[in-house]
Amino acid sequence: MNPKSFIKGRGAQQNTPNKFLDQYHEIDNDYLEYCEKEGEIADKNKTNYLEVFPKTIVNKVESPDVGMMHSMNPYQGCEHGCIYCYARNTHEYWGYSAGLDFERRILVKKNAPQLLEQLLKKKSWKTVPIVLSGNTDCYQPAEQQFYITRSCLEVFLKYRHPVAIITKNALILRDLDLLKELNKDGLIAVNVSITSQFEATRRFLEPRTATIAKRMETVKVLSENGIPVNVMLAPIIPSINSHEILPLAKKVSELGALSIAHTIVRLNGAIGEIFTNWIKKTMPDKADKVLHQIQSCHGGTLNDSRFGTRMRGEGKIAEQINLTMAMARRKYFQNKSMPKLNCSLHEQYKDGQMKLF
Repeated sequence: MNPKSFIKGRGAQQNTPNKFLDQYHEIDNDYLEYCEKEGEIADKNKTNYLEVFPKTIVNKVESPDVGMMHSMNPYQGCEHGCIYCYARNTHEYWGYSAGLDFERRILVKKNAPQLLEQLLKKKSWKTVPIVLSGNTDCYQPAEQQFYITRSCLEVFLKYRHPVAIITKNALILRDLDLLKELNKDGLIAVNVSITSQFEATRRFLEPRTATIAKRMETVKVLSENGIPVNVMLAPIIPSINSHEILPLAKKVSELGALSIAHTIVRLNGAIGEIFTNWIKKTMPDKADKVLHQIQSCHGGTLNDSRFGTRMRGEGKIAEQINLTMAMARRKYFQNKSMPKLNCSLHEQYKDGQMKLF
């Protein structure tokens, strides 16, 4: 890898074409290197926050492969920069690229708490758990500045509505006070994503996420406070983190996690090109091996959209991964399980306070 041609602190190294647009902006790494020699800055690599004004905030999830019915995302795009992220493709709907734009152009939905409250007050709303971060991480760096996720948790608490969170950022511990209050009524579950034990792996797979040590600490602190934690060992990438399943499962179980879940990486849409470009720069000696093994899990292609197989894969490598996960559950999670969220209280609090009978 030529370090001068590598954009530090980012996962994607390019802007792939947006399938909805005729033109797009491409990063010219040779030009970046030339500018560096001349003492000029051609690409400032800064993150831009852009406010948007959606009319709704909660989305119904139709996929039979996803264990959620409704999700909401305070931010679109994600500065974490995880190279494998399936959400990258959704940035194209906003007119941007799934590559660097996804990491550097973050759309901020400041009206999310108000939209959520409007929904929870509706008589027509039937109480089902809502997942924060079904698409992009609600505790990504932008949350340090905007506090949108915290404001949404305050709304969930006010209306006693069940909520689950998916994150790979230790910033969630800032809101421990709200999580503890929600947990008193069985209204919260947290899913912490941990893809490796090794900081070196984390840095090149997920450049702007919390460190592995911080994420392990997050599992421990949440569990010590009685908040149910599931750890997402996802995605499993053959020959990158597939050998870590058992030691990771053992560690997070010891820290108090109640369950683990996984997916096998799939590089749908533009992500196949982004991942291929990235791995040939970061791991040129094993790039072809990893790409071929991913293909072997998805019928010979990097892009797998088939319901029922896309998350678990097929073939010998996928079978080995899935069997190892099953072994990890039997070995480290016997007599452990995530509790069901409480959906019985919300109707009593639809006007923002306990209804009088």
